[in-house]
Amino acid sequence: MVERIPAPPAPPPPLSPVDQDRLRALNRTKALATGALVLSTATFLTARAFQPRWPWLGYVAATAEAATIGGLADWYAVVALFKRPLGLPIPHTAIIPENQGRIAENLGRFIEQNFLDEATVQAKLAEMDFAAQIADWLSERGRAEGLARFVSRLTPQALDAIDRSGVRDFVAQRILAEIEKIQVAPLAAGLLTAFMEDDRHQRLFDELTRIVGRFLEDEAALAAMRERIRAELPSLFNLFKADAYLLNKIIRAAAALLDEARDQPDHPIRQEFDEALRGLAHRLRSSKLYARRAEEMKRDLLARPEVRQMAGDMWDSVRGFLETDLQADDSLIRKHLASMFMEVGRHLAADPGVRADMNQGFVIALSAFIETQKSGVSGFIAEQVNRWDLRQLVQIIELNVGRDLQFIRFNGMIIGGLAGLTLYTLQNLLFGH
Repeated sequence: MVERIPAPPAPPPPLSPVDQDRLRALNRTKALATGALVLSTATFLTARAFQPRWPWLGYVAATAEAATIGGLADWYAVVALFKRPLGLPIPHTAIIPENQGRIAENLGRFIEQNFLDEATVQAKLAEMDFAAQIADWLSERGRAEGLARFVSRLTPQALDAIDRSGVRDFVAQRILAEIEKIQVAPLAAGLLTAFMEDDRHQRLFDELTRIVGRFLEDEAALAAMRERIRAELPSLFNLFKADAYLLNKIIRAAAALLDEARDQPDHPIRQEFDEALRGLAHRLRSSKLYARRAEEMKRDLLARPEVRQMAGDMWDSVRGFLETDLQADDSLIRKHLASMFMEVGRHLAADPGVRADMNQGFVIALSAFIETQKSGVSGFIAEQVNRWDLRQLVQIIELNVGRDLQFIRFNGMIIGGLAGLTLYTLQNLLFGH
């Protein structure tokens, strides 16, 4: 059996120009820190060698010795963060690579607890005026027209989706089902009573009298009435054209009666019309017989296939109009949409109360969404950090903070040198040479 050799790890991705500048700066700082360490070591050895001839070099040697020790200690501390010093398996070194999982988990938890806390998120969201931004965006004509074009492009797709999904049939069935639940008689009584308020039904009466008056003046209608009278009269009367006489009498009497009823507010016919409507409204409201008949009529009407087909026909008509208009270069719907969006933006900009309510709604909705998702964000961050390549992880951290860490080596040499000089001086003052 051939042993499979594991593939070498993929090289880290190429550095961006900014990271390349950071890398060059880091390498320069490393070289300076290493050079300073070598210089302090050489100074220590030289001063110690010539100290017997010139005793004052003891101060230089003590300072350089302590600086060298401090520089070496801080070099070890800095290197131990990223790798094992000199490749030796020293415990508690290569801290970042060895603790990648813990760093990832703690980083995710830290962000969840300190950046995604509900109060913190709401306070930050409350600083933003979402409604004002929407108002400014909608008030600009070009943006409103662009939004209208976007909506118009989506409309045919939405219509196709509605047809394919069966939503149209479902909506039609639900509408018919809801209509079946409506009690027709009380509804009709309420509508009739509301219509009779302010004597609006009397204006209907006036219009009906005008319609009947125009009918009585229609030549075709008069000819049909005359033929009917002629058929009912004896033949002897027809010889003397009694049908024409009777028709004229009837027409004149009816026209005069209609004119009187229309001109006199308290005419008996007008009062009969008023009492008839009020009586009908009362019976619709109180009579079980009328209620039962109204329900039977409603069920018979809804059971007819023409009514059920009406919803589909109306949808086809609406869809055809929408598709035809939206395909036109001068689409009315698109123009009205753009105007509507601009008007919404202007009204929103002018009404601080509505903006405040909208902003509060945005804050509540977004903060609630973040609250439900923040544990997922924490887990996502931890998962992503865990999946990072170790070399890439070390490289990212070192490029961003490595140069500052190199200055710790300088500080270690300076502090160590000062400490060594101080101790050597105290030793000479207390115990002599």
